[in-house]
Amino acid sequence: MKNYDIVIIGGGPAGLAAAVSAKQNGIDRILILERDRELGGILNQCIHNGFGLHTFQEELTGPEYAQRFIDQVLDLGIEYRLNTMVMDISHEKVVTAMNREEGLFEIQAKAVILSMGCRERSRGALNIPGYRPAGIFSAGTAQRLVNMEGLMPGREIVILGSGDIGLIMARRMTLEGAKVKVVAELMPYSGGLKRNIVQCLDDYGIPLKLSHTVVDIKGKERLEGVTLAEVDQNGTPVPGTEEEYSCDTLLLSVGLIPENELSRGMGVEMSKVTSGPIVNESLETNIEGVFACGNVLHVHDLVDFVSEEAAAAGKNAVSYVKGERSGGRGRKILMNPSGGVRYTVPSFIDPSRMEDQLTVRFRVGAVMKNCYVSVYFDEERVIRRRRQIVAPGEMEEIRLTKAQLFEYPDLKTITVKIEEA
Repeated sequence: MKNYDIVIIGGGPAGLAAAVSAKQNGIDRILILERDRELGGILNQCIHNGFGLHTFQEELTGPEYAQRFIDQVLDLGIEYRLNTMVMDISHEKVVTAMNREEGLFEIQAKAVILSMGCRERSRGALNIPGYRPAGIFSAGTAQRLVNMEGLMPGREIVILGSGDIGLIMARRMTLEGAKVKVVAELMPYSGGLKRNIVQCLDDYGIPLKLSHTVVDIKGKERLEGVTLAEVDQNGTPVPGTEEEYSCDTLLLSVGLIPENELSRGMGVEMSKVTSGPIVNESLETNIEGVFACGNVLHVHDLVDFVSEEAAAAGKNAVSYVKGERSGGRGRKILMNPSGGVRYTVPSFIDPSRMEDQLTVRFRVGAVMKNCYVSVYFDEERVIRRRRQIVAPGEMEEIRLTKAQLFEYPDLKTITVKIEEA
């Protein structure tokens, strides 16, 4: 059995950034395991620009952004294996994987970084009535077909769901000559970034129907049309609001699910809200030496934040392998999301182990205007930041300092909430 200091599961943007960070912080025996035929993950099919503004201070396409990190991995001589599927990770950090060349093999790791990314929610999870004709794709599958395979899924398009991939594909299909008739969204707000609604829908005159869903699918062999209907506040279709749209393609952009089958199998404690691991200030799970970062932890809107988070995970994994962390698990301050905040990452903090500054990321549960993001140390409010608008499609963050937390030696709970102005 081969031994490595750090084994990274997934060679997408999170895995690459974690590997580079680990190497730069003084660990040499690093291995990236990637199931695809190339490094870079989902970025390889994201040929639109808008990546890298935070990380590289310039606007890049997805493949360009990925290549920056791939080049660093190659320059640093970090080992990686492609076309390699990880089958299991034991509680003792033994990684079982397989590929065509070596068959089934095992690797003993001192630390494991989980960076498997996420997958799209499928039609089967939506319970849409109707037959199962050809022409129904997830938005990500359509993106791969158009951008990497050079294939057009269809000519008359309806998109269900206003996540970022769906919005970007509305523009992409239009540029390729297809007619995007409508984007329907179940919720009363869009799930995507505001800039994508403007640049991908408004600029091309594509209508966005909020509080609408698909209630019927027409066609047996090939999709011939869909029926949209308005929904009430419980998500139930309202009779009499049905509208028929003829189309040959339906794209689904109805949410992303972190790929955590391996995490669950090894006994990692999971969040019911994010479907990702529950982590501490070091992005470490309940299993010592197992870290998580990127979309496998919680779904991000910007890849720059994925890279930033992954770099922190890589650095913390190095500290763990080198035995530099304070012994045992010290003081545990609970993060308490409330008042419109759905979750926080991390879920708890040990001040003795954190860096001088810690970024806490979170999402809200609904669109709120003219409000405050407030942070309470137990009952005392220590941060109050005014916001014009907060929305579920855009991740929020606050920063806590180590010095700040040491001023409160008896602190038990940090509450993050949205308050009305």
